[in-house]
Amino acid sequence: MISVTIYRTKSGMISSFAISGHAFFSDRGKDIVCAGVSAVSIGAINAVNAITGVTPLIEQNESGYLSCTVPEALHEDVCEKVQLLLEGMIVSLQTIEEEYGKHIKITFKKQEVE
Repeated sequence: MISVTIYRTKSGMISSFAISGHAFFSDRGKDIVCAGVSAVSIGAINAVNAITGVTPLIEQNESGYLSCTVPEALHEDVCEKVQLLLEGMIVSLQTIEEEYGKHIKITFKKQEVE
């Protein structure tokens, strides 16, 4: 199963997300759940960079792990754009989860301290 964890600040802003695991929906190279999650998450990161100029801190490996952390202290208008793009990513991932819930699970975690 793919595990997606969205981390929010106490005020509700997305500070980071992490994705790990495999969907095991189909054979490697034919797994539409893995492909969808990869396309949505990498697309969101690329959109953040292309549209806002912000380069998030990225960690990834070949075992299916991806994490993305939004830099702190962004200008308010840039931060709003980053948040909108990441909220769009969440909506897309939730759409995948609605259809393929046995293969992907999204969890939200809120920080206790800002």
